[in-house]
Amino acid sequence: MCRSRTKALLLAALFVAACGSPPHKEMDQAQGAIDAARAAGADRYATTEFEAATASLTQANDAVAQRDYRLALNHALESRDHAQNAAREAADTRARIRGEVERSMAEVAGLLAQANGAIAAAEKARIPRRTLTEAREALAEVNSDVQEAGAAMKADDYMAAQPSMAGIKERIEKVIASLDAAMTQSSRRRR
Repeated sequence: MCRSRTKALLLAALFVAACGSPPHKEMDQAQGAIDAARAAGADRYATTEFEAATASLTQANDAVAQRDYRLALNHALESRDHAQNAAREAADTRARIRGEVERSMAEVAGLLAQANGAIAAAEKARIPRRTLTEAREALAEVNSDVQEAGAAMKADDYMAAQPSMAGIKERIEKVIASLDAAMTQSSRRRR
């Protein structure tokens, strides 16, 4: 009986000792996971999980300051989990946005080629100069936005490229439609 009591006391002492010191290892792991998540772009692409990770680490530090090491351990482990989730989410979101932006760029390139062809055809059809000028100006603005999006893509900033691409296709389609309408009117006048 004495042996089992001694074992129980030793286990209790080990448990108290384990909870009697700050969870530095776990907190360091959480900080490392947060740093890795930040490097993966989680602060931009997975803000909710990233903020939860940093908040949990702050809570862990607060718990250590209050000498509640068990609570600190729980917060440190929670922080690490949130940071790892944030890194995964950031990678997935970044890849999705990159794909969307690249598809949009390809569609825009095709539409720009079509619009330039429509301008060339409109020049041959001798449509009003004002319509051609408006079309060229609209396409110049589109080209500026496309270049801005391209620069953001080169900088690996797809979040910034995405808004630059918003509405570009519709603007090009509007130019093409206006040129087509002007050419149709021009051909009717000649008959």
